[in-house]
Amino acid sequence: MDSTAAKGLTLRSHTGVAYRFDPGALCLELLVTGGPGPYRRYEVLHEPGDLAAWAERSRLTPTPVLEISEAEVTGMRELRDALFRVFMAHTHGEPHPQSDLETINEAAARPSLAPVIAPTGERQWAGTPSGTQLAATVARDAVELLTGPYAHRIRTCAAGDCNLIYVDTSRPGRRRWCSMEHCGNRHKVRALRARHSEEG
Repeated sequence: MDSTAAKGLTLRSHTGVAYRFDPGALCLELLVTGGPGPYRRYEVLHEPGDLAAWAERSRLTPTPVLEISEAEVTGMRELRDALFRVFMAHTHGEPHPQSDLETINEAAARPSLAPVIAPTGERQWAGTPSGTQLAATVARDAVELLTGPYAHRIRTCAAGDCNLIYVDTSRPGRRRWCSMEHCGNRHKVRALRARHSEEG
C-alpha cells in the first residue's frame, strides 16, 4: 500500500452534505471517481484535467505535476473499473475476475512514479510524470493491498445503501462505516429513532 501521508477525501452525500472518507489506500481512493455499470453516472474522469485534479486530492505527497493524454484518461478509467470489480468480488468472497486481474497486472508492470530527494531535502517525483506512471502506481498499490496483511480487512460500508470500499487499518479492526460522520451517524440516528418508537 502507498505509504505517503493520508489526506482522506471530501465527498458529498446525495443531500449535499460534505463528509470525510479515508479508504486507507491510494487504489481505493480512485474508486470514488465513478465505476462500471450503475456507477457510471458518478463518472468524473472525462479529460486530463480531471485526472490531475484527482491526483491532487489523493494521498500522493507531494502532488505530482502530470502530463496526461486523453488515451491515459481512458486507460485510468479502464483500470478503475477493473479494480472496482476485483474489490467488489473480494469483499463478497468471490473469485477475482481473471480479465480484470490482467488489466491490473499489465498496468502494474509499467514504470511507476519514482520518488527522489530534492536538493532541499524534500521529496519530489523524478522527471515529468505521466498518466501511465500514475496508473502504474495505483495498480501496484492494489497488488500490495490485495496480497498483503490487510487483504482480509478490505470491506464495503455496512450501510445498505452505501457501496464505498475501504481497508480497515485500525488496530482493533472493527471499522464498519465508510465514515463515522456520514453512514455511522445515520446508523446512530436510525437506532435512536427505533428506540424512541419502541419506548413510545
